[in-house]
Amino acid sequence: MIQGIGASPGIAIGKAFVLPTWEWELPDGPLDVADLAYEMERLSEGIRTSKEELEKIKQDMTEVLGSQESTIFDAHIAILEDPIFLNEIHSLIQRGPHTAEAAVKIAVDKFVGMFDLLDDDYMKERALDVKDVGNRLLKALLGSEEETLPPKDQPYILVAKELTPSQFSRLEPTNMLGIVTVLGGTTSHVAIMARALNIPYVLGLESKLPGTLATGDPMILDGRKGIVIVHPSEAELNEYRERQKAEGALSERLASVAQMPAETADGIPLRIDANISSLKELEQALRYGASSVGLLRSEFLYMDRPNFPTEDEQYEVYRRAAALLGDRPLVIRTLDIGGDKQLDYFPLPEEENPSLGYRAIRIMLERTDLFKTQLRAILRANERGNIRILYPMIASLEDVRSANRLLDEAKRELAQAGVSHPMDVPVGMMIELPAAAMMADLFAKEVDFFSIGTNDLVQYVLAVDRMNDQIAHLYDPYHPAVLRLLKLTMDGAKAAGIPVSVCGELAGDPLALPLWLGLGVSAISMSTHSLLNVKHRLRELTAEGAPELVASLLAEGSSADIRKRLQDWAAARQAAGRSDETPAHVSIKSVEG
Repeated sequence: MIQGIGASPGIAIGKAFVLPTWEWELPDGPLDVADLAYEMERLSEGIRTSKEELEKIKQDMTEVLGSQESTIFDAHIAILEDPIFLNEIHSLIQRGPHTAEAAVKIAVDKFVGMFDLLDDDYMKERALDVKDVGNRLLKALLGSEEETLPPKDQPYILVAKELTPSQFSRLEPTNMLGIVTVLGGTTSHVAIMARALNIPYVLGLESKLPGTLATGDPMILDGRKGIVIVHPSEAELNEYRERQKAEGALSERLASVAQMPAETADGIPLRIDANISSLKELEQALRYGASSVGLLRSEFLYMDRPNFPTEDEQYEVYRRAAALLGDRPLVIRTLDIGGDKQLDYFPLPEEENPSLGYRAIRIMLERTDLFKTQLRAILRANERGNIRILYPMIASLEDVRSANRLLDEAKRELAQAGVSHPMDVPVGMMIELPAAAMMADLFAKEVDFFSIGTNDLVQYVLAVDRMNDQIAHLYDPYHPAVLRLLKLTMDGAKAAGIPVSVCGELAGDPLALPLWLGLGVSAISMSTHSLLNVKHRLRELTAEGAPELVASLLAEGSSADIRKRLQDWAAARQAAGRSDETPAHVSIKSVEG
């Protein structure tokens, strides 16, 4: 058994197809100055051919993945048009003098090396995009045939050192049982595409896969736990076949609760919303029964492109999202970059502690041009009146007041331009800093709603970098201090009469459901893949006694005790729910067969 990193959940059982690594033999003999014009012409032709190929791939992948995920290939086209990248190749051809192929290879290696040196996973993964574009351009220049692909009529588990979006686009997804790569990251473009297509994916297996692994070798992979088994025993095969059947049966049961009310067995409602990063995710969230969108991460519009999105580009995406939801709320978080989220075209200063540095609202209050462009786009898109604005990383009253002043300026600018829009847009703030939770009673007088960002709140309360593997075991959302800050936030919100939602990993954990019922949270917002499981568990519970449970948990001194009491309470409430002949319970019984 080999432990890697799960990038897309699911179990795959099948035979490996090992994808060969690209190897190039590059001509780079002596060149005469007279040959330089010819090499430049060949380079231009290679770029043109590569762009045409990428446009065709984008068109084909839009039909498979949807329009948002297919914009991955816009980023590749942007690399081919990037003046820094092209100037480097031109300079190498002239200075070498080098052939076009050699110049491309040298330039690609240089930029890949620069990205790899950065201490940032997102930027490291962009190195693979540059390599992918470079390989496509080299293929065009050399006239090389594509690498060997798996048979079209046979299912397989794809195994590769690394997998690029271009390679992925040429594979038949219906035959791809799973993916295993030595390199890669969970936010890579291939990981995004695998999750969109529900293909199990395990990565991060450097120096772990046996060197003798060959096409045809039997394998098992568990994309949720990040496990790979090569040459499994009969006992392991039987075990994972049973798990696969159980997952399939559970998926069927969960799918049947998608359009049922989000409420407990005794009829207490708790809205279950989705966190989304694309319109494709929104479509999936609605199929999975999301009540609304509790968090649209607007930074997805800014990533994997060569420049900032225009006001019109943003408006169109926000408008489409609001239209898909009808009258249901759409909460748009304003641009939240910095920390672990970087933009290639907007370099931020290098910082010792980026999570504590120049990010989110701190950037927007300084770059008011960017902020007001986004605010105007949101206001214009609010044609149905169902959009809400959410400010991230709020630490002081002045943060909120400054942001609201800029919002008022954006409204006036639209009015002066004769653009109609609803004047009253609900405004909320993230509770993700301890300072915000401790001043919740004061903040509640400034905004219309709170959204508790549990991922960052836990990180800041416990001083644990959640991206640091060495201390990941210290990251504990059930720590007593976290629970006390949740209670403090709720008390401040209730006193002012404003609603509170919770987002982040804790919102998608069924174990935490008694907390939200007991605290009086209005909604919980989570990743799309968690929606069905959480709704299913909610409908099994009864809510009676939840406030008393939370009150008693506040006296506990360890997360282990808090978890144990939540587990015991949920087990008892599920039993109570099964013995209660309410209509909600009857529907659950029918789901369970």
